[in-house]
Amino acid sequence: MSAELAIAVINPYTLVKSRTGGVISRLLSRGNYDLVGARMFAPGDEFAKELCILEEQEKTDNPEVSKLIVQYISENYAPNKATGAKRRLMALLFKGESAVQKLREEVVGHITRESVAGETIRDTYGDYIVAHDGKVTYFEPAVLVAPSKGSAEKTLKLWAKYSDSDGGLLKDVVRYEKGDKPEMTLVLIKPDNFKGPSSRAGYIVDLLSRSGLFIIAAKVIRMSVAQAEEFYGPVKEVFITKLKDSFSKKVCEAIDREFAFKVPEKIKKDICDQLNLLNAEHEFNKIITFMTGLDPTTVTDPEEKKKPGNEKCLALVYQGKGAVAKIRTILGTTDPSKAAPATVRKEFGQNIMVNTAHASDSPENAQREMRIIGIEENDFKKTIEDCCRS
Repeated sequence: MSAELAIAVINPYTLVKSRTGGVISRLLSRGNYDLVGARMFAPGDEFAKELCILEEQEKTDNPEVSKLIVQYISENYAPNKATGAKRRLMALLFKGESAVQKLREEVVGHITRESVAGETIRDTYGDYIVAHDGKVTYFEPAVLVAPSKGSAEKTLKLWAKYSDSDGGLLKDVVRYEKGDKPEMTLVLIKPDNFKGPSSRAGYIVDLLSRSGLFIIAAKVIRMSVAQAEEFYGPVKEVFITKLKDSFSKKVCEAIDREFAFKVPEKIKKDICDQLNLLNAEHEFNKIITFMTGLDPTTVTDPEEKKKPGNEKCLALVYQGKGAVAKIRTILGTTDPSKAAPATVRKEFGQNIMVNTAHASDSPENAQREMRIIGIEENDFKKTIEDCCRS
């Protein structure tokens, strides 16, 4: 059976209530499929209207719930009628065998008054409240998926259609108080969190939600060697200076231990200086290999360097007052062993390199890093188009 593409949309209310991490945890850990795309959306009236029409055309097993979903999309996806404010939502793409059915039936689940077991996303995060007279008084499906397997391709094509006009970097969607100066910062949830089905990426998003910031962009990236070398370029100079003293001490101790004669200090210094540069290059290449899954010493052709790597990251852009400092505080220091309790790196990091996530250290670097990974490039649309053509 060939792999198929499925979509799960995290609703505006779920995002606002900082339930995003919990939902992502379920999506990534409960299904045998791969996360292959992510994009933030702020639908306009036309997009919301077409989503409603698509849902209305479906002959579902539960017409009552389908009707509620149409009403929900109309009221919660379209811009606020009174203020014109747009709502943020996050669309995620998954690829695997029977991905549409697994996502809908086993992971997201149905939503009725009986949905209280806690096994699915809607059991936990959805609401279907019925009054004594049988009327539904509150409805929140938490996540939307394709209405049926038969309509999956239509649903995907509709999201692709509006992914440029209604999706991407939503830097002007969140409204702030007059005088506020929101920052943007980039977070990369690193490859060590995507080694098979795992809740870790969702747990990290959940911890970052303590910042009170807003996610305004999301993208699945596979860094090329060229991107990784540019992205981490400044780190090489840090290695040269930061590791010099400890590395030189080890080299000098090795020279004194291995040679029966005394090596002049000037010669030892020259050896240490040369080896320090090689060591910094070696440590730098280890980072590139970790982030791309490719050994940069074997990828020398310029065109090959530009091709996507073998490792996956989830890139998120957070926006709000003091965004850079808030995210870095929750992330913790680079070395997980020295990070404060309950920080992301203390909870999930292994060492200085495999430290689970990256965050920009300044608004200026955030802009630089977002440019390198192409945060505004629409890979989401390409993923859908490639799948629908195959």
